[in-house]
Amino acid sequence: MKKLLVLENLSVTVDGTKIIDRLTLSIGDGELHVLMGPNGSGKSTLAYALAGKPSYSVTAKKIRFDGKDLIRLSPEKRARLGLFLAFQYPLAVPGISLYILLPEMARARHARERKKNEQHLTLASALAREQQEQLKEVRTQTVGLLRKLALPDEMLYRSLNDQFSGGEKKKAEIVQLFAARPKLAILDEPDSGLDVDALKKIAGAIGELHRSGTAVLLITHYSRILKYLKPDRVHIMHHGTLARSGTADLAKKIERFGYESLLAKQKK
Repeated sequence: MKKLLVLENLSVTVDGTKIIDRLTLSIGDGELHVLMGPNGSGKSTLAYALAGKPSYSVTAKKIRFDGKDLIRLSPEKRARLGLFLAFQYPLAVPGISLYILLPEMARARHARERKKNEQHLTLASALAREQQEQLKEVRTQTVGLLRKLALPDEMLYRSLNDQFSGGEKKKAEIVQLFAARPKLAILDEPDSGLDVDALKKIAGAIGELHRSGTAVLLITHYSRILKYLKPDRVHIMHHGTLARSGTADLAKKIERFGYESLLAKQKK
């Protein structure tokens, strides 16, 4: 299987403090990996570093995404390559609604896909028809997704995340994820603060996207979302590195023993 993301000896320093220390990880094309670990272990730092947060100091023997070196690429260029980060705490964006944002995300996605078939660019009329079809596709898909996530249609026209509830913010991130359809989706605790019904809906949407071919790095504290998803690999992050990796059974052991006890058993 093709390796979509390859990290070798990745270290990340934030405000003079090393948070991630020589981490090595690879994710295959279309795989679902789950990253778990106690608070302060570096999970969100890894997500932000991969997305290209400018204030982070990143060094690595190798940090490649879809065959390209990420180390000097801006967040915008990483996103155009097909890397998507869903935030743990999405910020409000006054004046920008999903109605405005989603078509732009879809255009960027189609531009990425179109590079594989440059003949689409030869005729202006063909490109115009393609753009109209894209808009129609996004609108139809979005309406269906809003129904699945139990979001009202008026959410499309409100300023993004402005006075959204915690659950609405998480669902709005999923709606954007479907418009972008990235090669790799990094989801930072999409299950935090959700009730049982909302969790099931979001897990279902993540599973649908994964089955369509998107690779996923899912960051979570709890194994409850894994009742609805089937990960290829589960990793425990501890003190800035991957302390243990395994199959989905590892998540069950975490729930049973806890992180500290499980890692102590490993050392013996």
